[in-house]
Amino acid sequence: MLTRYLVRFDDICPTMNWTVWRQVEEALVEEGVEPILAVVPDNRDPNLTFDWPEPRFWDRVRQWQARGWTIGMHGYHHRYETEDAGIVGRNRYSEFAGLSRAAQRHKIAAALEIFAREGVAPEVWVAPAHSFDAITLEELAEQGMRFVSDGYSLLPHLDERGLLWVPQQLGAFRRMPFGLWTVCLHHNRWKAAEIAGFRARLKQYRSRIANFRQVVETYADREARLADRLSSESIRLARSARGVLGQALGNAAL
Repeated sequence: MLTRYLVRFDDICPTMNWTVWRQVEEALVEEGVEPILAVVPDNRDPNLTFDWPEPRFWDRVRQWQARGWTIGMHGYHHRYETEDAGIVGRNRYSEFAGLSRAAQRHKIAAALEIFAREGVAPEVWVAPAHSFDAITLEELAEQGMRFVSDGYSLLPHLDERGLLWVPQQLGAFRRMPFGLWTVCLHHNRWKAAEIAGFRARLKQYRSRIANFRQVVETYADREARLADRLSSESIRLARSARGVLGQALGNAAL
């Protein structure tokens, strides 16, 4: 089994850090990497304000999609309303998990309507804070979404709703022995060192970076197996252990 990577950038919205993004986009184009861009359709989160709003934002999104880059639907407003960690259990705050079916149906429909109005077809669900529940998935499937970028398994797999889960396990490039690994990046607070590091990692890992369409074509019919559940739980526990250790070390330093 070969090791493959996907590159995903979250929090793509009109007020993101465009100074950094121009350098990120340049590096992606130079290396021929086609990322997943998680676009917030109607951002209402003040924590995502890093620049003046880009008036041609949706023109940019259409250009990215025409270039072959994958557009993800990153929630609706990107504002957290509950303290529910949802299915993945990574963060205890959510824009969706714990809300009623009617509320979630409205958010998903309204988000999809914005994309349709702008002539953009979102291909994959990317939940803010990795938090969503069974109702979210049922409504996504009902409204035509087919792919989810989340979870900790080593390989993509179908769930009982017919949704293909493409796992997202890493926050930085790392050498992994096998599997499909999505590297989720957030560029808004990057400085020169992070930009330079990103360029270096793209060059280093380029031969093993796939695009979303290639992954979907390879794993479109793959059913979940026991190995997926075991690997998912192992990665989840490893992440939790690192988080507890980091908190303990931080407290010890106080």
